[in-house]
Amino acid sequence: MSKLLKTLLLALITSISSAYAAGGGGVVADPGAMEGKHFDPKGKYPSTYTINLQNLARKSLPFEDTTDFEEAKKGFIAAPSYKQIKAEAEAGNIAWDMGSYEFLLQGKTFDSIHPSLQRQAILNMAYGLYEVLPGKIYQVRGFDLANISFVKTNTGWIVFDPLTAKETAKAALDFINEKLGKRPVVAVVYSHSHGDHFGGVRGVVDEADVKSGKVKIIAPTGFMEAAVAENVYAGNAMTRRMFFQYGVLLPRSPFGHVDQSIGKNTAAGNLGLIEPNVYITKPFEEMVVDGVKMEFQNTPGTEAPAEMNTYFPEMKAFWAAENITGTIHNIYTLRGALVRDALAWSKNINNALYRYGSDVEVMFASHSWPRFGNARIQDIFRTQRDTYAYLNNEVLHLANQGVTVNEVQNVYKLPESLKNKWAAHSYHGSEEHNSRAVINRYLGYWDGNPTTLTPLSPKDSAPLYVEMMGGSAKIIAKGKQLFNQGKYLQGTEIVNKLVYAEPNNTAAKDLLADLFEQIGYQKESPSVRNSFLGAAYELRHGMPAGTPPKASGPDMIRGMPTESWLNSLAIALDSKKVAGKKSVINLITPDNGEKFVVELSNSTLTNIKGQQAKNPDLSITLNRSDLNSVMGGTRSFDQLIQDGKAKFEGNRQAFDDLRSSLTSFTPDFELMPGTKSKITPHAALDPLVIKESAELGE
Repeated sequence: MSKLLKTLLLALITSISSAYAAGGGGVVADPGAMEGKHFDPKGKYPSTYTINLQNLARKSLPFEDTTDFEEAKKGFIAAPSYKQIKAEAEAGNIAWDMGSYEFLLQGKTFDSIHPSLQRQAILNMAYGLYEVLPGKIYQVRGFDLANISFVKTNTGWIVFDPLTAKETAKAALDFINEKLGKRPVVAVVYSHSHGDHFGGVRGVVDEADVKSGKVKIIAPTGFMEAAVAENVYAGNAMTRRMFFQYGVLLPRSPFGHVDQSIGKNTAAGNLGLIEPNVYITKPFEEMVVDGVKMEFQNTPGTEAPAEMNTYFPEMKAFWAAENITGTIHNIYTLRGALVRDALAWSKNINNALYRYGSDVEVMFASHSWPRFGNARIQDIFRTQRDTYAYLNNEVLHLANQGVTVNEVQNVYKLPESLKNKWAAHSYHGSEEHNSRAVINRYLGYWDGNPTTLTPLSPKDSAPLYVEMMGGSAKIIAKGKQLFNQGKYLQGTEIVNKLVYAEPNNTAAKDLLADLFEQIGYQKESPSVRNSFLGAAYELRHGMPAGTPPKASGPDMIRGMPTESWLNSLAIALDSKKVAGKKSVINLITPDNGEKFVVELSNSTLTNIKGQQAKNPDLSITLNRSDLNSVMGGTRSFDQLIQDGKAKFEGNRQAFDDLRSSLTSFTPDFELMPGTKSKITPHAALDPLVIKESAELGE
């Protein structure tokens, strides 16, 4: 292993813990990025075929339209003197490093980056304080994945979406106060339930001021439930898959991570949550806060389960949350999530268009850059409305003609009128995975062929393919031939089979990595690019070992419904260990008045809220505030019993049997064969501890 690779691997290992906590934002800078050097000794430069495709894109896409660049620069006030923001001392890492992407600002054309993605990546390099509406609305951009917006009130600021981390949010507030004069925060608006839109709240307000009512925190109905529970049940799997979508292992380099489509990356600081004290419950709801009149538009089921737009009628300004940004978003998120509704998304944009579109003069959002002028804004509204609607309608049109979930990604195409509009490009999503998602939403994963209904696992089917293809030597020879012909996807079809059949075949893994790498270079969507390049990295070097991911912080744990925690324990149960066992446990948390029956039977753990069994095997009583310490991993049940804060009545064996049968999930399973780390494995976490997905839900 080269010295450079060892250095990078060490940086990766030490950043993994904080990267998990923030959704992939661990800083992995590459010293050779400015010089255009590949960070990986095994890495390949763009092939002639890749270069030709990039040149074709440069000729066919509307690069003459520079409106986005003009709008992104408009209103610039100042940039801070620093490029890095440090996490608080106990975290011991850099929370944010905009300087690690400065290779993008050299004016170079990179053949290892799709030209459209390079354009988006440069647009997302905005860094500093911007005036959106003179004297009234401001944004600090480039401090996190999202923007933080400030609306001036009679006496202070309303903060819209306080970023992912306390450190970056505080830095943004300090910077605007330095440049424009110090003003108190009188309200915070959470536009929706993803972590990069609320996680930095403790950097801008004090919880005591929220509880006293001095500061309003305003959020859409259902916010808390969605914010703390959306990613719990499959959180470990989502965290592992995040390595690919967010390019956690990839250095910031022309050959690695270049952008995250809606921003550069996510901050790796401390995520918090203060519960809102004002909820927007109606489809449209007006409110005046310290002289600022707002109308909130609830848009559930669009980009997040709980989300809302905001209109400022006296300013003719529209806050689009994450429903309208500089990209077509994910209908299916590659790290894993419930499939979203493209049609509902389109209709919510249409509702906003017809309610506000004739008057609005400024549109800004929680990502990307503002848009100015009524005609321009209406065009963006219609472009994104039509793209989401076309995605839904055209895919179902194709499905009703027999196109399947395994074919649609090669058939679905945008009409030319949308291809020529930058706002219709799928950077955060991709046309390929979003089109498959629409079919999956309506028809599921099956394509109607019984062969694919109950297929063999890849590791079981692959040896048959390898045998029928004449063995590894022939497959590698053919794979190299396809690589040399620029037929990279075809090459993956056969080499992938060999890697599954022979996971220790280094030549096969290296060849598959080479194929993946060229495909990654060619992709417009950074999520897709990262997935191919991340897989290539792991095939070449394996998964890194290191510190296990942080458990959820105390704010998230306090907000977690007890029922969700019990449901997560049911998922962690190893059914084989409890075969033939039965037990009934009553759980009582007096401080919040909750009661549950937790029943083990038929190798299954169930719970019911608001009930108590008449003759339980065991009754457990403790306050929910003390249960939080168990869920957070700071105390055990036995410690709470010793402290007199928990009481077990009955047969403790029911609890001990259950606890010993729970699996402690760690995100160190293979996504590609033969990549399991041979170094120190991840430490197992207490299975009673809440382990949410580190991904932000985007």
